[in-house]
Amino acid sequence: MQDGSDTACLKAIERKLVSTKHQELANFIWSVADLLRGDYKQSEYGRVILPLTVLRRLDCVLEPTKDAVLARHQQLKDAGVQNMDPVLRRAAGLSFYNTSEMSFRKLLGDQDHVALNLRAYIGGFSPGAVDVLDKYGFDTQISRLAEAGLLYQVVAKFADINLHPDVVSNHQMGYVFEELIRRFSEISNETAGEHFTPREVIKLMVNLLLAPDEDDLVTPGIVRKIYDPACGTGGMLTEAQEHIQAHNPHATVEVYGQELNGETYAICRSDMMLKGGDPTKIAFGNSFNQDGHEGERFDYMLANPPFGVEWKKVEKFVKDEAARGHAGRFGAGLPRINDGSLLFLQHMISKMKRPEDGGSRLAIVFNGSPLFTGAAGSGESEIRRWILENDLLEGIVALPDQLFYNTGISTYFWILTNRKDPARSRKVVLLDGRDYWTKMRKSLGDKRKMLTDDHIADLTRAYVNALAIADDPEHPQHAKVKVFKTTDFGYQRITVERPLRLRFEVTEETVALLAEAKAVLKYAERETLLATAKSLIGTSSGTRAEFAMKLNGLGKLPAAVEKAVWEAFSVSDPEGEVQTDRKGNPLPDAELRDSEHAPLHEDVRDYLKSEVLPHVPDAWIDETKTRVGYEIPFTRHFYVYQPLRPLSEIDAEISSMDEEIRALVSAVRA
Repeated sequence: MQDGSDTACLKAIERKLVSTKHQELANFIWSVADLLRGDYKQSEYGRVILPLTVLRRLDCVLEPTKDAVLARHQQLKDAGVQNMDPVLRRAAGLSFYNTSEMSFRKLLGDQDHVALNLRAYIGGFSPGAVDVLDKYGFDTQISRLAEAGLLYQVVAKFADINLHPDVVSNHQMGYVFEELIRRFSEISNETAGEHFTPREVIKLMVNLLLAPDEDDLVTPGIVRKIYDPACGTGGMLTEAQEHIQAHNPHATVEVYGQELNGETYAICRSDMMLKGGDPTKIAFGNSFNQDGHEGERFDYMLANPPFGVEWKKVEKFVKDEAARGHAGRFGAGLPRINDGSLLFLQHMISKMKRPEDGGSRLAIVFNGSPLFTGAAGSGESEIRRWILENDLLEGIVALPDQLFYNTGISTYFWILTNRKDPARSRKVVLLDGRDYWTKMRKSLGDKRKMLTDDHIADLTRAYVNALAIADDPEHPQHAKVKVFKTTDFGYQRITVERPLRLRFEVTEETVALLAEAKAVLKYAERETLLATAKSLIGTSSGTRAEFAMKLNGLGKLPAAVEKAVWEAFSVSDPEGEVQTDRKGNPLPDAELRDSEHAPLHEDVRDYLKSEVLPHVPDAWIDETKTRVGYEIPFTRHFYVYQPLRPLSEIDAEISSMDEEIRALVSAVRA
């Protein structure tokens, strides 16, 4: 009987053998690129290699039942049956089939008509498979390859590859396809980040999402549903599925996704087909207005939505959905039109299982904007408020910059759950992982840093320990971890007013200002008014009452004109008279108006007394303008003061550089 270490060792050897085999197979498939070189750019190789890999695999998978399907198809056709699809699926024993007489081998038998026969072969596939190939835009590549005289050679190359399930299992085929996707994405790194998340980032994300549940994942016979609303090529879904099945080979893991980009949708759906999964669970379209999994709820969700994605194209739908309140998906609020990140998060939250049904966990990648963008009362702030007040946020992990292909900015994992342990209730963990990285030997687009397996293990361990800290304040602390109450991120945005102080005078400048006032320009007696005003030049007063007496010569004026007169002749003066309304209350000076962030738990009057009045004794708070806001100033919480270098050290460095420059200039002149 083997002990645990022997079993682990055997599994490691098995994984190594599988990895070696799929690398070799992927290398052979990718060698097609040698044929494409010159007629295709490197970034275009995947447009040919990926769909042909799919076609060849489907061809091999369907081979055992091909004759039975063709015979059944002819019977149904002769009988005039319209809906053949379910019958032909049963005949094939799969979720797809092909009714064409063609196969890869037969395609090579007619060298002069490969394009025609290949199109007929593709047209014989069941609707779901045809849809995938259409999204690849493969018909365009057939024409392009034919014009370049390459089509026969490329098809022949793939015909030499045996992808039959008896030779290459679904599991191995999945690895092969993922390896091809990775290579395709890396050589296309100028756009890869939109559809492809670096594998090590996905691995860390999955670890953080699933690590707290690892004891539950080994339960015999468990069924778990995973969802990604912006699934790209499906890397996150695959990694999460494999993580669960590595812990429990007998677990049933159903993966669901949705993708807007046609080509990456085709890649993801192909990947599901090649692994023997259910490709119909990968939906096409915009998750905001074409929810491909309406009514579904999931155990785990994860996503890397595009940063700063504009939602103007679906604005009407989103606003109509938001108008339904929490009966819809966007009831917490709407972010700015040029950044739909928090819409993705609300969409995912709407698909959480109810706590009484087991609840859900989700992880999402954001840039820094959703942490703090938006003042109190704004859409972003209200969404953060709703999430925190409903105790959905478990933790946020800061990642190093330069981890992604198409952006060098810093990123964050947000991890949410609606089934927190009671001891962790109303608490949020912040983990600073920005120092966990190693430099890549070769940059890929903006990706210059990567996470090693050790970094992933260390960060996973730190996050799990952080949750333990949240459970037990006496638990040993970690320098990169801080635990907060949900209310610590809330604040009251108070409007601090100061009295309007004015003095009054008539000068050439103030008369000119009066002459341009809108109400005066329309006034029938404008010239008389201005003439009288000019006669008062040099008149001034410190109080409104005294100055009003001096203005009696202007006569009875319409309200709008009288207001223009006072606005023109009044001058702001810190030593001037405090202006009041009819009830004697001081009027606020808009130019001196300020706002302050008071802690959520503190009475604003106490805050005014302790923080404002010692500096401006005549200030007051306009409580009608007080707003509650939420922000998560991650960087501020982990800021470490770096003392400035001594001036002598800076001077010495400048002198040294000056000498070096002088030496270089002298060398050039010589």
